[in-house]
Amino acid sequence: MPMKAADQIKRAAMYKIVDALTSDPEKNLPKIMDLLDKVAPAELFPEQRKSIREAIEDRGNWYQLLMRAMEMPPEFRKQFVRTLAVDANLMAWPVQEKMRNELKCNIPWAILLDPTSACNLKCKGCWAADYGHGLNLSYDDIDSIITQGKELGTHIYIYTGGEPLVRKKDIIKLCEAHQDCIFLCFTNSTLIDEAFCQDMLRVKNFVPAISAEGDEASTDARRGEGTYASIVKAMGLLKAHGLPFGISACYTSQNAESIACEEYYDWMIEQGALFCWIFTYMPVGSDAVVELMPTVEQRIKLYDVVRDMRFKKPLFVLDFQNDGEYVGGCIAGGRRYLHINARGDVEPCVFIHYANVNIHDVTLLEALKSPLFMEYYKEQPFNDNLLRPCPMLENPDCLPGMIERSGATCTNLTAQEDAEDLCAKCRGFAEEWEPISLDIWRNENDPRYEKRCTPLVSMSASDLVKFEDIGRTMESLM
Repeated sequence: MPMKAADQIKRAAMYKIVDALTSDPEKNLPKIMDLLDKVAPAELFPEQRKSIREAIEDRGNWYQLLMRAMEMPPEFRKQFVRTLAVDANLMAWPVQEKMRNELKCNIPWAILLDPTSACNLKCKGCWAADYGHGLNLSYDDIDSIITQGKELGTHIYIYTGGEPLVRKKDIIKLCEAHQDCIFLCFTNSTLIDEAFCQDMLRVKNFVPAISAEGDEASTDARRGEGTYASIVKAMGLLKAHGLPFGISACYTSQNAESIACEEYYDWMIEQGALFCWIFTYMPVGSDAVVELMPTVEQRIKLYDVVRDMRFKKPLFVLDFQNDGEYVGGCIAGGRRYLHINARGDVEPCVFIHYANVNIHDVTLLEALKSPLFMEYYKEQPFNDNLLRPCPMLENPDCLPGMIERSGATCTNLTAQEDAEDLCAKCRGFAEEWEPISLDIWRNENDPRYEKRCTPLVSMSASDLVKFEDIGRTMESLM
């Protein structure tokens, strides 16, 4: 759909800001906050803006992270920040909000896709093998999903698998076709080579998140001998080219000590990573290794370590299970993301392998309005204690009822798993975590306590800043 003239003006004005920032980051970054304060409503994320300003003025770890991110090649940096900041967020967010309000259903910020079920590794506890190795979403399938998603305001697409880079030619072709989108890929990195780095430099809108789970022993124990060495080689190649990348870590009972420690963060920064996404191991699949689930004590340690490192290290870290307090609980079911597997089943979560529609039979919007996704829309959040966000892990009584009411069926191909059986594996942890998490949640001495009682800001179209004035304001500030 062609962009309206007013939106083109807004986009051009914001591009002008990005170009000023990326042309001389150290000089212009402090002025960006001056600009934001002039044009943004005072009630729009005031605490976050205050924190960012203080970080810039103090030249602290967040400032250092921003400077690290600006070490990309100049032309790559300009286009990448334009797409990420403007197209995929500032321009996209109000469209998503408008669609949520009008359509009365969840609209995702990001869509996760499995281009293929094939993988060149076999990691312990990974459910990908349940899908087999012969399933693929075609180029046209993925292109259609992206095109439909953009109509709803979704401009971020994340590839999972399988190993997505088995399909790297199509992945790069999709980057070229959708220059107003950002693409991220969870990858074991073994297929990243010089030619692929050159492709990344050319398209300027693709970022890998490399699976690296602690030290060499922990990584190779789960992913196979020699995997750690391949990861280090790939990161060295990406760093040498100034390309942005991050780390994806699955937190298990076996690697907990090597992930929840300061040395791991120092290692990631040394390798050149800009971010780390930490996922708690989920016992998905009939033959899942339940013993890999972290203990309550290990989860508490991760909670504390992540929050400590955020104040110390120039690395952006997301702990998807423990950070429910910052995003209003569960973000699945299309509230902020959904997952489409390599067969086309539209699942509410990468860990919830149930569906009642397939993308080959319905539109993306019809999937978001399907019974299972509407269950998520009506039931979220699943707990007022946002340290218990998940309808499976922390609230195991929720998911089975949602599956039954929606008529959804299991999408695992090799062995069907009843939702009651899946959640039964989580019940012991949930019962133990409930009182402990509640003590943390209600701790009035915790500096985050007051923020937990503050409603999340939701920016509607009527709250948007007057972007037509931004260009002129930017010129006066520069």
